[in-house]
Amino acid sequence: MKKLLCAVLLSPLLYSNAVLADDAKQLRETLNGTESLKADFKQTVTDVNKKVIQSGAGVFALAHPNQFYWHLTAPDESKIVADGKDLWIYNPFAEEVVIMDFAEAINASPIALLVHRDDATWSQYAVTKKQDCYEIKPKSMDAGIFAVNVCFNKGTLNKFNVLDDKGNLSQFDLSNQHTISSADKALFKFVLPDNVDVDDQRVKSQ
Repeated sequence: MKKLLCAVLLSPLLYSNAVLADDAKQLRETLNGTESLKADFKQTVTDVNKKVIQSGAGVFALAHPNQFYWHLTAPDESKIVADGKDLWIYNPFAEEVVIMDFAEAINASPIALLVHRDDATWSQYAVTKKQDCYEIKPKSMDAGIFAVNVCFNKGTLNKFNVLDDKGNLSQFDLSNQHTISSADKALFKFVLPDNVDVDDQRVKSQ
């Protein structure tokens, strides 16, 4: 499931570097205008032959700077939480929690780019606008993600998809979008469950 949440974009581009830079700037300005967002999502995963191999649902939230919440509730529960400093990946079935530095968040879920304001990180991706959607593609093809598309309706994020290097396409449709409330801010604070194995992969400061 984690692998299905990791990847970024598609075919060769004929645009100039200047146009690509303008598209990236426009996307980042749109994202910066969304200080916070909470929504329900429905997920459909298809393989390279366009056969549906998984469906799911859950809750998604983001807030600037660098806060991210992803809770898959069906068919199997999993959770990804970024509190602005650390990233927590919780697999209840395996009773395991993985902790990473936030800088590694995009490797776990490229959708974390939506709250990432670091210029150096964005410079690693090419962005192309296609109508109301933006295609985000890693400049390095050694990522597990081939492409990510994010789409907006009147400036509000309403759907996105992730294409991995095996040809699996994960499509996410959002509904009930709204600005997060004061109570929702607790979503970005991960509470470590009892009786779980912890794999702390954070780089320890010397």
